[in-house]
Amino acid sequence: MLAAFGLPGQIFAQSHSNLASVAGAEAAAALRSGPRQDAVDAALAWAAEDGNRILTLADDAYPKALLEIPDPPVVLYVKGDPALFDHPALAMVGSRTPTAQGEANAEAFARSLAESGLTVVSGLALGIDAAAHRGALAAAGGVTVAVIGTGIDRIYPAANETLAREIAARGALLSEFPLGTPPIRHNFPRRNRLIAGLAQGVLVVEATLNSGSLITARLALDAGREVFAIPGSIHSPLARGCHRLIRQGAKLVETAEDVFEELRGRLGAALPPRQEKPARTRRAATHAPRPQPSPPPVDLPPDTARVLAALGPDPRDIDSLALATALPVEALHAHLLTLELEGLATRQAGGGFVRLHVSRDS
Repeated sequence: MLAAFGLPGQIFAQSHSNLASVAGAEAAAALRSGPRQDAVDAALAWAAEDGNRILTLADDAYPKALLEIPDPPVVLYVKGDPALFDHPALAMVGSRTPTAQGEANAEAFARSLAESGLTVVSGLALGIDAAAHRGALAAAGGVTVAVIGTGIDRIYPAANETLAREIAARGALLSEFPLGTPPIRHNFPRRNRLIAGLAQGVLVVEATLNSGSLITARLALDAGREVFAIPGSIHSPLARGCHRLIRQGAKLVETAEDVFEELRGRLGAALPPRQEKPARTRRAATHAPRPQPSPPPVDLPPDTARVLAALGPDPRDIDSLALATALPVEALHAHLLTLELEGLATRQAGGGFVRLHVSRDS
């Protein structure tokens, strides 16, 4: 309608038939029925509060990067600093149920990249999204933007309400959905185009083959952005989405420095100078810690200790454990249950078992 008729005043002046010829009968009827005054009043009251903004395509503060995507939202609701939308940014996405190592990777990468001057963009979901936001906030001077799939006055999931307040204070929350919009399933994939559009690149940390993170990566490619992926174990379902992206041309990254250098090539002077650190400090900041397994407690039964010794960071299924330990499957289930109760092993998505790298007193 904007493209066909011009500014909103001109749109509202059109006949039903003119509107329907451009946008369809349903949209034309909705527009001709007039605005809901209660919703308009609520939005204006919200925008009058400190730190809240409503941006339209006509505003200078509207994110310039979103003007490059095929369908930029006509209206954006912002809580926080809208100036951040035009800073160099990296989007980070991944599984809502990541491995402990994947979550640690997301935090470590986000913290290092935020310290390098990049704004970290994600979707405030559980798992990798939340870890990316936390990592950015933990950086000295780090900022982050959360693009949410509900009305900006409705935080979902509720477990991230405190995190959302911290983001609004140090960065920005952004939504294209009207105030009061509840969690609706199809709105979350829709907001992914804004996550991809706001950033110069997208880093996928962990993702299954049917993950919504792959939608974000595809949208980033369509918008001419870089796509990065962290590889994982060939046995882990949460690595398969990343491996598919790499086969399709995404850049394999092992450190935050890999991402930073690639984006510096694209943005040049738009990124601040990289602050070099001593090698040991730099490695700690760009690699998530991976502690070594401690010896098993001395009171583990011999067969249970043998099962623990056969486990490592890559998931192993019950059949391969049976071959490695020469124990019957029925007995293996009992030993694995013991190890899970002791906090020494855990079952991964897909059914495999991994050894937990935890410090324990003998």
